[in-house]
Amino acid sequence: MKTRTDVHDFINIPNVGPATIRYLNIIGISKPFELIGRNPYSMYKELCNITGKNIDPCLMDVFISAVRFMEGAPPQKWWHYTEEREITLSKESS
Repeated sequence: MKTRTDVHDFINIPNVGPATIRYLNIIGISKPFELIGRNPYSMYKELCNITGKNIDPCLMDVFISAVRFMEGAPPQKWWHYTEEREITLSKESS
């Protein structure tokens, strides 16, 4: 099992593949350690603003999983964070 201290490339972060790496680069994140302390929801909003597109909201789950992993949480499947995202977004919209 990988831990954040083993991670030197994005591809070593659970749930992160080539598409996610491109998205991270678009928002100016070029090294895995730069995820530490980031807000995954703000990252997603920034990406949508830069690209001018409404990207699949499941990407937020991937961002959450990547940030949490780099902050020391155990690896989780991205969909582990779906309910958290839905609750967080419903609180923001009310």
